[in-house]
Amino acid sequence: MRARAVVSGVVCAGVVLVCGGAVAAPGPVSASAPEVDLAFHGVAQLEGGAVELRLTPWNGGPAAVPDATVRLRWSVPLAAAQQLPARCVREDERTLLCGTGAVAVDAAGELLRVPVRLGERSSEVTLAVDAVWAGGAVDRGRSNDGLKVLVLDTGDAYTF
Repeated sequence: MRARAVVSGVVCAGVVLVCGGAVAAPGPVSASAPEVDLAFHGVAQLEGGAVELRLTPWNGGPAAVPDATVRLRWSVPLAAAQQLPARCVREDERTLLCGTGAVAVDAAGELLRVPVRLGERSSEVTLAVDAVWAGGAVDRGRSNDGLKVLVLDTGDAYTF
């Protein structure tokens, strides 16, 4: 029998942009900003200190997402040297920020593959996935903006 991932909601408190590898906080969002409903679905596998994460953004609308960033926060430090996708940068020893690009209304965005190595082998890791926006889009229904996934070092795929 395969284990199931433990998933619970979290709320993201800030907005961060990833632009060409630089991170910047935007100004206040206006009341007339386009409204989006961004969520993330994916699969995570942990085996021998290496995690393979495949993540797909989904936008329920009513407006398109012009660009977005997802924060990936690990419960253990990541190895210092990583081969990250071009759309990802490190925020700190446990956190990555990855650009998702544009996401159309009622559509999935581009699949993001993020392989990481942990700083030391662990029997489990918790991954927190939080949506953060760019381009002034807002999400008034923040209940599905983030989640936490418990991934055990079994080589099993944990779907969320």
